Amino acid sequence: MRSVKLPPLPRRGSLLGFCVGLSMFLAIPNAAVLAADEGAPILPHVARRMAMAQPLRIVAFGSSSTEGIGATAKRYCYPSQLKSILSTKLQVPVEVVNRGVGGDDVDDMMLRLSAVIDDKPDLVIWQTGSNDALRAVPVDHFIADTRDGILRMRSAGIDVMLMEPQLSERLRKTEHPDAFRVALRALGQEMGVPVIRRYDLMQQWLASGQLTYEQMMSGDSLHMTDGGYQHLAQAVADLIISDSAMTPDAGLSERRLVAHGAIP
Repeated sequence: MRSVKLPPLPRRGSLLGFCVGLSMFLAIPNAAVLAADEGAPILPHVARRMAMAQPLRIVAFGSSSTEGIGATAKRYCYPSQLKSILSTKLQVPVEVVNRGVGGDDVDDMMLRLSAVIDDKPDLVIWQTGSNDALRAVPVDHFIADTRDGILRMRSAGIDVMLMEPQLSERLRKTEHPDAFRVALRALGQEMGVPVIRRYDLMQQWLASGQLTYEQMMSGDSLHMTDGGYQHLAQAVADLIISDSAMTPDAGLSERRLVAHGAIP
């Protein structure tokens, strides 16, 4: 897998240069996805469990989008729907533990990370960056903590996926609406971690007519609806399956790029 390095971190409060330096990553597919050309599964621990038809344990780690704020019932949050979809597709026992806490930023999540590792999952899906944008958390601090969290989970033998902030009117009105999305994509490039490009996926659902904005987002213009979470769960399930493929076929690289939102 090729190595991609982040630009130098900015001084605290000096975000413009950082965003310019990272903007190139918005148009570049995940380095982890490009590893498909090498024939290796992107999520090796998940791939091993699937190949042996063993139970799969996933922790959905994040804030309110993971907790399910905006859903009409807990069964409609994305982790609950993900469990149902994967159980049907994989025909093995699947457990998805919901570790979403509304309002958490990266500092809050780092305080909970040890408990997530103690769950002993095969995979952690880490949804992050939204509250950091709302609270104007320094991007260099966000990057450093997120990198540390990824390293801690990997050292514990856990596969990691990142989920970027959502398409949202509330986030669009923050001082630097793209900064945390760009930062997560850059970390994915640097560390070979697949990034669920939620922003791009939501744009595609709107452009294709699969959902209207009102069908996708709740009235607060920040959280998703039952329908939005259902589409998200389906996209994440497709990603997990494609990123765990042991023997890629000729079309797998393209399907991975589509699933990650890198191409429409």
